[in-house]
Amino acid sequence: MVIPPAPSPEPPPTSRAQYLTDSHLSDERHPHVLVVDDDALIRQLLGDELVEEGYTVSIAKDGEAALEKVATDPPDLILLDVMMPKLDGFEVCRRLKSDERTILIPVVMLTALMAIEERIKSIEAGADDFLSKPHNRQELLTRVRSLLRLKRHTDELEHAETVLFSLALSVEAKDPFTNDHCDRIARYSLALGENLGLPREHLKALQRGAILHDLGKIGVPDAILLKPGPLTDAERAVIRQHPVIGERICSPLKSLRLVLPIIRHHHERWNGTGYPDGLAGGAIPLTARILQCVDVFDALTIERPYKPAYTQEQAVAIMREEVAKGWQDPNLAETFMALLKNGDASA
Repeated sequence: MVIPPAPSPEPPPTSRAQYLTDSHLSDERHPHVLVVDDDALIRQLLGDELVEEGYTVSIAKDGEAALEKVATDPPDLILLDVMMPKLDGFEVCRRLKSDERTILIPVVMLTALMAIEERIKSIEAGADDFLSKPHNRQELLTRVRSLLRLKRHTDELEHAETVLFSLALSVEAKDPFTNDHCDRIARYSLALGENLGLPREHLKALQRGAILHDLGKIGVPDAILLKPGPLTDAERAVIRQHPVIGERICSPLKSLRLVLPIIRHHHERWNGTGYPDGLAGGAIPLTARILQCVDVFDALTIERPYKPAYTQEQAVAIMREEVAKGWQDPNLAETFMALLKNGDASA
């Protein structure tokens, strides 16, 4: 959609940024702001002010069009009118903030309604800020700059996480016998976590932990990591350092704070004979116990140089033996085995 000509006779701004049209999506990394308003004059005014400040701007005239644009070309920030046809701003904001792909895009609600109830409704919908109409130019630009600065830091953190995930998957790829191991235990972990009623943030931590739990093996020599036969005591000591190494690599990222206990403690045992800290019973974080349980099952059901791939029934029998030895949380193991039996935990 092309911005209509400005009513002013002055020539259009010659800034380094520009409006986006449906056929032209800028590859430059000027911050991209999506303006959503059913009033063409307001779209024009906001767009001109933002372009003059060096931002790239796209527009949408209603809520449905806004969601379509976000899906095809996610902006760095959204200025969202409240009162619009089809979908109002509250509903658009709720949808954006309930989607993992768009939850971190800052949303500024624009409203001519001054009632405190409407502002509270904006906050409840997940809005990051709000401005009253008619807006003050300086206030608008100040808030946009502030939220875009925060978005930039968030993007940098996401990039750092992506690098760690790539490293973790490269470690998995070294061993042809562990192909898709992380994906499988992520699905098993989620099934078990959901059955236990874990909150959303812990389920997300389980997903991330499934990928990152063996990241520390990047510090283990391939000669040990890929050894086809039994390990020596010295080699076993090296392997047992990988949870500590993995935790150390991930610890600078506060976004992974709920994942760190999974990485460090997924080799602890219920009776305290595990590593690296010898935790026992309930002292082992629940999410780490969940990952340990499903990790053991998956390891049993894949082929290794020193063992065949066991059937589900054989793997369950071995897990019961481990429970009898005190290695696993008995209640957790029984819950997972029941999910397997009922077909509610499949890879």
